[in-house]
Amino acid sequence: MKKWLAIVLSLVMIFSVFAACTPSEDPAPTDPPAATDPVVEPTDDPGGEEPTDPPAGGELTLQNIKIGFIHITDPSDQGYTYNHNRGTEKMVADLGLSEDQVINKFNIPETSDVEIAARELVEQGCHIIFGTSFGFEEFMHRVAADHPEVQFCHATGFRAAGSELNNVHNYFGSIYEARYLSGVAAGLKTETNKLGYVAAQPFAECISGLTGFYLGAKSVNPDVTMEVKYTYSWHDPVKEAQMAQALIDSGCDVIGQHADSTACATTAQQNGVFHVGYNADMRDAAPDASLTSAVWDWSIYLKFAVEKLVAGEEIPVDWSQGLADGAVDISPLNESIIAPGTAEAIEVARARIVGGWEVFSGPLYNSDGEIVVEDGEVFIEPASAPSWEHILEGITVTE
Repeated sequence: MKKWLAIVLSLVMIFSVFAACTPSEDPAPTDPPAATDPVVEPTDDPGGEEPTDPPAGGELTLQNIKIGFIHITDPSDQGYTYNHNRGTEKMVADLGLSEDQVINKFNIPETSDVEIAARELVEQGCHIIFGTSFGFEEFMHRVAADHPEVQFCHATGFRAAGSELNNVHNYFGSIYEARYLSGVAAGLKTETNKLGYVAAQPFAECISGLTGFYLGAKSVNPDVTMEVKYTYSWHDPVKEAQMAQALIDSGCDVIGQHADSTACATTAQQNGVFHVGYNADMRDAAPDASLTSAVWDWSIYLKFAVEKLVAGEEIPVDWSQGLADGAVDISPLNESIIAPGTAEAIEVARARIVGGWEVFSGPLYNSDGEIVVEDGEVFIEPASAPSWEHILEGITVTE
């Protein structure tokens, strides 16, 4: 029995030594598996680079936010991008930001280049990205779908509400109200009673604006008519000058525009006629021609969206403000060439609009003589998505 017990004990010792010396086929990991990694709360000293995404707990501030912009041209256009960039500069000053907190992508065409630019801005750490041209929307949404942690705000677009993306937003404004005021200046100045208008695209955004301009002119000059030509481009100074010249040659003595450059203004100056601009005060470009311009203050929305994000609040999917809010207006009148009584007539119109009167008030008839807004009714543009596409009686579109 003792001999048998000794043999058993010897075998136990041999197997124990063997087990200790043999490596395990399935060693326990030094670190826990990824699926069970503990959540590490952010600290005051993370010991590395700051995260691109805002840290949890509402720690995104005006001091560390990064803001990206995608523009179709650059500020040298002296028009749309110039004006939008002025809004950026005002936002930076008003919010106390530093210039290195803003990254601009200029001269980005309405192609897949937008998507490339947006992805670069995400990689550069932008928490919010603004795209400022109509054709940017599809490409911005592609990037937004991949980066729900970044907010994407698109000017002049209309797809955000139906996109099912929580991080995309549209913004615009009631620019037709400012165009109505500028139309008053044109209606009082014309001697031929024929206005010309150079428009970029046959889209609601442009048609809404040119209609507001025409209605403003007609409010002070019932005999006025208007001829419209499209350039089919948001920014083409050569084409803009050609269209303006054709309108002048057809008898128009005041030229309005929904185009990005100063080409219409300088063409009017060269021909001894008058001009109403868009986006910028164009008196420097055409001191003897430019009466006034319909202009934006984009800083109002830019500050609004940035402050909402920093506060941890939702940015509205659609945003639109107008004359009463200071989002749109006209540039200073060219006192040396405006018709007598222009300033007074504009202030009367301004008071009506600010007081709640709607520019698209009936009765309004289209160019076929059909009523499109009944007497006593009004048409109100949806927020951030112009939809007025009627060509009114008295307006002709020519090639």
